[in-house]
Amino acid sequence: MSKMDKKPCDEKKSSQEENGKNLLENKLISKFIRSKWYPGIFQLLVGIVFTFIVFELLTGPSEAHDNFGTAGTWVLWWPILPIMLFFTGRFWCAICPFGALSDVVQKFVGSKSPVPKFLRKYGVWLIDAMFLAITWSDHVFGIVESPRGSGTLLLLITIGVIFSGAFWERRTWCRYLCFLGGLSGNYSRAGMLQLRGTKDKCSKCTVASCYTGTERAEGCPMFEFPKTMEDNAECNFCGNCVKNCPNNSIQISWRVPTKELWFIRKPKLEASFLAIVIMGIVFVQNITMLEIWDGMLKYLENAVGTENYAVTFTITFIIAMAIPVVLIYITGLFAKMFNKDSVIQNITKFGYALIPLDMAAHIAHNLFHLLAEGKSVFYTFIELFGVQLEHTSSAILDGPTIQVFQFLLIGIGTIGSIYTAYKISKNNYKSKNISTTIVYTVLLILLAVVNIILFSIPMTMRM
Repeated sequence: MSKMDKKPCDEKKSSQEENGKNLLENKLISKFIRSKWYPGIFQLLVGIVFTFIVFELLTGPSEAHDNFGTAGTWVLWWPILPIMLFFTGRFWCAICPFGALSDVVQKFVGSKSPVPKFLRKYGVWLIDAMFLAITWSDHVFGIVESPRGSGTLLLLITIGVIFSGAFWERRTWCRYLCFLGGLSGNYSRAGMLQLRGTKDKCSKCTVASCYTGTERAEGCPMFEFPKTMEDNAECNFCGNCVKNCPNNSIQISWRVPTKELWFIRKPKLEASFLAIVIMGIVFVQNITMLEIWDGMLKYLENAVGTENYAVTFTITFIIAMAIPVVLIYITGLFAKMFNKDSVIQNITKFGYALIPLDMAAHIAHNLFHLLAEGKSVFYTFIELFGVQLEHTSSAILDGPTIQVFQFLLIGIGTIGSIYTAYKISKNNYKSKNISTTIVYTVLLILLAVVNIILFSIPMTMRM
């Protein structure tokens, strides 16, 4: 393959300078983001709710279906989060109580030491490992089904945040250690909102106030420099750069979903790997909620000769994680024949194409909790005031209707992923882009079919 075939085409388009309308041109939006109230007012409200939920998890009813903390966390917030990430990017990270706590700790007792080189180099891999470990622990130790378990998890994260804020600068925890931050970073790449500096203004700027900070606001807490930003994976829309920029260079605008994924100039294997294992996590979350799971568990127990759930679930977990990893590796072998990249290069570039389907499958899975168990949020909240309501079901919609929405989401996510694979291929290989696209289209359709099959089987509820 010639060098021309390997070079990304149309650099102007890949620079993503074709932004939508700048939302900061709206005087009300601009004034609010530049004010002292943003994002503090949101942080205060979320902090109050978070404190109450943790208190309820640790001191409220021990049964999940009676505990408002469990319902508020896993039935309401967790399902809504990926939807927020799609529409507003990592805005949640700007108002997250853990991020706000890190800021407070750092302000009063933080040594503000530089981030260790190990974290800068391997932080995303640690996030990947933490995500897998928490998912495994949830099923083995029953974190979600146990209010005390959920409360303990949040307290452990709080300890990590305090430690990080006390020793290292800015939001080291959010950038390099938070498992939720890794998920948010990947999903925000496919989202509809972006922040960028205006290149002609930034090119003439010598003060770098957006990064270093001013008397109006601290520098970027996420270690981002709008002048050189090419993606929104780490931007949490905190507004600090908007407040600090002396040239009104910062733009916040809507964009076509998944567009950022089309032009990743320096793809990272760790980010692609996270996208791959998220698909496996969705698989395992679905499998363990199916009505046929008990039968599958009995089969595994007979096959391995033990009734130890940690053993049988670990086997299931490994298989579920291995399926997308093996499939994308095999696909990389086929793609290598056409684009001449190595298997690892193919995985690194096209792992990003899984993100739209990841997000769709994640939302589809959590949609079941939101719509099949959503009334439990209301019931458990009312019961806090001593009011007992007669209720036979927590469902907002019936199962078949929820399945229709799940299938639609998988369909939309599949189309988004296939188109992303096409754009990645087009912008990396000229003569062989169609062949490469076809290879990855087969993979994405196969993953979509697995999701459809899993969503077509009745699920059991947590609450």
